[in-house]
Amino acid sequence: MNRARIDVERIAADFERDGFVLVEDFFDAASMGRLDRIIRRYFGEKPDFWHNDEFLNKSRTEVVPWFPQKEGVGAFDEIDADPRLRALTRAILGDGWASQYCMVMFSKPGTVGQAWHQDCPPDDPAVFNLNRLVYTADITDEVGGQTLVVPGSHRRGLLPAGEPDCDFDGQVVLRPRRGTLVLLHGHCWHRVLPIAGACRVSTNYRAAPAGTPDDVTDVCVYRNMRYRFSTSAVVEERIAR
Repeated sequence: MNRARIDVERIAADFERDGFVLVEDFFDAASMGRLDRIIRRYFGEKPDFWHNDEFLNKSRTEVVPWFPQKEGVGAFDEIDADPRLRALTRAILGDGWASQYCMVMFSKPGTVGQAWHQDCPPDDPAVFNLNRLVYTADITDEVGGQTLVVPGSHRRGLLPAGEPDCDFDGQVVLRPRRGTLVLLHGHCWHRVLPIAGACRVSTNYRAAPAGTPDDVTDVCVYRNMRYRFSTSAVVEERIAR
């Protein structure tokens, strides 16, 4: 595991301003390679989608999740315990922050990626999750699946209703490499572009401030709906005014 020094205060300040931060070479290539091989063995080439057709079609989101720590796959615990990652998390979330779960997200070539969304509703600015995204393989233009983010959108409230995949002024493109850490606020507007020439993988170690409900990410906000994962149901249709 990479033990290079990081500027915790600067990274936390950038996150506070932008709602996300990308830290290259946070983890070493060897440890990322080990995890990547485990992930690809688990999924194979063409894993089935979990979600129903209504969600897949309406959300324009085609990703297959896996929760390896819930299945006792200990190889993922090393990242979770990394002292530099924990120091960054504390600087952003404060004392008493809590780990939620580790979720691997796998996308097959030819799939649409993920439309614009917020991982949790921004009804209360103090209630949110932190995505701690670890990349075990490069996200190149050949692979596709680059992440689009609107800087500062975690402070702009509700993602506007409208076309799920249109562009926003000021959006930026993230192309993480193997070993990159991306920290992303749950209220930040973001999407993943379509997957092209190879499978796309990212691993999300979600965390939240002290006192945040465990189900903070149960309802996801898309431009055309709010969707509740625990019941596999659209809880609000959203139409541009």
